Amino acid sequence: MSHPNSHLQHGAPPAPACADDWRAWSQAWTRHVPLLTGRTDLTVLVAPGAAGDAPECFYPDLHRIEVDATYIAERPDITDPAKARHKRLVPTGYGLLVHGAAHAAHSRWNTPPGTPPILADVADLLEESRAEGRQRARRRGDRRWLRHVVKTLLDPDQAAVDDPWHAGQLAGLLLARVDARIVTSKDVRSVRAAVTGVLGRARLRQLRDIWREAHTCEDTDVDTMITLARRWCQVLGIDPDQQYDTPEPDAGQFPGRLAAALVDYLAVASGVTPAAYTASLLARRHSPPSEWDRRDPTEEEHRAARDLANRLRQARTHHPEPGRRPSVIPPGRLRTRQAITADAQTAAGQLPTAAPWQQRAHLPPEKPRLHLAILVDLSGSMARYTEAMSSAAWIFAHAARRAQATTTTIGFGDRTTVLVPPRTYPTQVLHMRTDFATATFPQAVKVADQLLDLRHGRTLRMLAVVSDGYLDDIPAGQQLVTTLHRAGCAVLWLHPTDPPTAGQQTDPAQMWRHTFTHATTLTVADPVEAVTAIADAAVAALAQA
Repeated sequence: MSHPNSHLQHGAPPAPACADDWRAWSQAWTRHVPLLTGRTDLTVLVAPGAAGDAPECFYPDLHRIEVDATYIAERPDITDPAKARHKRLVPTGYGLLVHGAAHAAHSRWNTPPGTPPILADVADLLEESRAEGRQRARRRGDRRWLRHVVKTLLDPDQAAVDDPWHAGQLAGLLLARVDARIVTSKDVRSVRAAVTGVLGRARLRQLRDIWREAHTCEDTDVDTMITLARRWCQVLGIDPDQQYDTPEPDAGQFPGRLAAALVDYLAVASGVTPAAYTASLLARRHSPPSEWDRRDPTEEEHRAARDLANRLRQARTHHPEPGRRPSVIPPGRLRTRQAITADAQTAAGQLPTAAPWQQRAHLPPEKPRLHLAILVDLSGSMARYTEAMSSAAWIFAHAARRAQATTTTIGFGDRTTVLVPPRTYPTQVLHMRTDFATATFPQAVKVADQLLDLRHGRTLRMLAVVSDGYLDDIPAGQQLVTTLHRAGCAVLWLHPTDPPTAGQQTDPAQMWRHTFTHATTLTVADPVEAVTAIADAAVAALAQA
């Protein structure tokens, strides 16, 4: 996540690796940066992993701009950075340089010591559009490159939940750039509607007055910037003298309309659909580690996939019901429009495709498509289950392809890992590995919702969790489970009978085999029983739908 205060850092950063490979870029951009900034005391460092956690960063103490080379290209020989035409081939990378130059030229103030962190964060937020607007006013052609880089500097996590703080943050990062004349009102139409829905027109108008006043501040006017930051907090109902730190999003809430609007904007800016952008984002963040082992599926796994697909198909068509179907021949009720269409097709010398007759018959009932997300606990105490659940991920994916279902398998531990994304049919079985914590269970539930849309009732939805219940942040997990339950998504929790390892429990807020409200809880004796229970629940849900 690229937070505004990560674009302007004091102190010395760690030296990035592979800087020598990009030395030509660093030298060329160091010679070029005086043209962008009007300063002759600056250097530029281009290297993979430079700029810390941000794509770009300006270090005032070092008089240095750093740009992460991964946002330029995979290899430094993509073009010659000494040639003027190179910027057209790497517009995002060059836009990052221009953004850093804007801070170097116009962010000439430092946060006073003792300033509450929340005021410092808001001041940095306002500085983003202020510095870019000043750069555009001084060099009008730089707007082209700053537009390219906005999508790189924003992240869907900056709109994690629909609350006033995150709505204000999104407004300050994107809507303020409209008044800075970097992006247009048309670009941010959906974002403006989402922010207005959370804040209301009156509060958004007050925030706009603040950032427009910030745009008129001098480059060294730190007092006004901090004063404006305090007004910003007051508009959002926050007392910075009581709440020093920046508000954190509630881990028990799903992303809402703010995140959806920001994803729409980023997708359009990237030239892809929102679904494709979300898929690429999840792939970057939650792909399986390269060290996980792969193997070919066994004949037994192929047979299990076929058997499960047959069971799912039978569940969809188990009880034929009276219905109507079109027919090209009688008996039945004549459909006049279709009969006229058939005559016209015949007169035109075409093979008739219209079905003039409507017959009553026993037809399979219309069943909703099953969306099944399987979450697997990858903490150390669940090591005995990883082999069977890795195999189950392959089996469920291939059974879903034959049975008009959609499944995904997600592991959660120190990080959230999407083992099998929806609508993918792996050729090999990927073996999960356990780690030492379950800190990401809430994140895993949110990823499952992003992949399968578990909160919306157009499909038959089920979340199956295989875990001993010894989790971090149980209240957030309970809040998410309750939200899914109220939205009509069934939640199945499978507890192993194995006791925890001696000495494992260290946090009194955690409890082995914790039982969640609004979830159906089963105890299983072994991994095979867990897989069977998930399959039986899926079949039963389809049969009763």
